[in-house]
Amino acid sequence: MKKSIFIGAFAATSLVAGVAQAQQTLEAILDRGELNCGVSTGLAGFSAPDANGVWQGFDVAKCRAVAAAILDDPMAVNFVPTTGQTRFSALASGEVDMLARNTTWTFTRDIDLRLTFVGTNYYDGQGFMVPREIGVSSGMELDGATVCIQTGTTTELNLADFFRANGMEYEPVPIETNAEAQQQYLAGACDVYTTDVSGLAATRASFGEPDDHVILPEVISKEPLGPVVRDGDKNWEGIVRWTLFALMAAEELGVTSANVEELAQGTDSPEINRLLGSEGDFGDMLGLDSDWAVRAIAASGNYGEIFAANIGEQTPIGLARGLNAQWTQGGLIYAPPFR
Repeated sequence: MKKSIFIGAFAATSLVAGVAQAQQTLEAILDRGELNCGVSTGLAGFSAPDANGVWQGFDVAKCRAVAAAILDDPMAVNFVPTTGQTRFSALASGEVDMLARNTTWTFTRDIDLRLTFVGTNYYDGQGFMVPREIGVSSGMELDGATVCIQTGTTTELNLADFFRANGMEYEPVPIETNAEAQQQYLAGACDVYTTDVSGLAATRASFGEPDDHVILPEVISKEPLGPVVRDGDKNWEGIVRWTLFALMAAEELGVTSANVEELAQGTDSPEINRLLGSEGDFGDMLGLDSDWAVRAIAASGNYGEIFAANIGEQTPIGLARGLNAQWTQGGLIYAPPFR
């Protein structure tokens, strides 16, 4: 496998100034030798440090894939915990190079905050969790409930919309982090915890008695979650976007962490060859070498491997693929062609 990383050249000299601007983030990371990746403050299965302090999870794997692609080292990541309130300022200020945490793609975030959502890596929706002992089986039975909710999130607005539309009242209990939400909810400070259904599943899995808590059937919103970068750096946007798509395409094409290096030597599939760099010059277009996607896939596996290892049905989180199955299996995971 090739180890050298290089900055691709463009032929037209009139584009030199634009290229220099476009490569600003990549060059900063190469100089630093480390990717600064904004993650949650701790959400089991998605992004949380293990017993040894090493960050693990579905979102963490995305950061490691990007670091592997550009630095040839999936461990060359500085994980920066961010809350719903601090994540966008951390990105805008340059404290982090990208966000890889439960962040919903919305109109105002895309346009007004001038962020770039590079794709959706988890299709989710907001739900409710309640203690089983209170006997509630539907969100329509929550009139008058106290609700723990993270501030600075889309869930605040969705919650208000849901209760107003159904003529119900509620009392919000604002919290900053998932850890605080767990503490408040288990202490009885609120009757209900609301967030993305994946977050509820992750939170419930961390409880001592997870079966004592019920995730209600209502899904009250669309929450397309995915990596985010700053506007104005087209090359960096492309690196993060196409690293995500490389993981998705690898699953569709049968490329895994176990066979990626063998397949990188060349196959009968032109698209696999383009993905893995034995044909075409896609790495050069990104300012990387031809093995960038090989390294990204080898870091933690393809999209399906990452899902299964961190949040799948055989993990404590226990999430089915559902909408997050490949498009060929009835889901929404779909990578544009490597062509």
